[in-house]
Amino acid sequence: MTGAEDTVLAYWAACEAREWERLGTLLAEDVVYHLPQTRERITGRAAFLRFNRDYPDGWHLRVTRAVGAGSRAATWITCDYAGSSLAATSFFDLDEAGLIATVTEFWPEPYEPPPGRAHLTERY
Repeated sequence: MTGAEDTVLAYWAACEAREWERLGTLLAEDVVYHLPQTRERITGRAAFLRFNRDYPDGWHLRVTRAVGAGSRAATWITCDYAGSSLAATSFFDLDEAGLIATVTEFWPEPYEPPPGRAHLTERY
């Protein structure tokens, strides 16, 4: 594993354990968290940690895949919440100190495929 990959795996482990102080040690002071689908941005370690502390509890996540190279990493996670499993893809950029400087996260909604391609695919 790369340093970036180790860092994002530690990030998700801290999130799942609700260990916000440990999560804070992985973040740059000026970390920026982007949620493009809702057009939200959170800037700064304190604000990001508060966002996570204040988020409604009851969710659990697992990392399906993590890859990293240099100062970048990406993850695919699955989050179980309120009887649903939601997939998310996150892109991380680390600063020169190896701290997470930016996170861009996508939470796509599942949808039914368009007609006409069922003979080419397998549904799961």
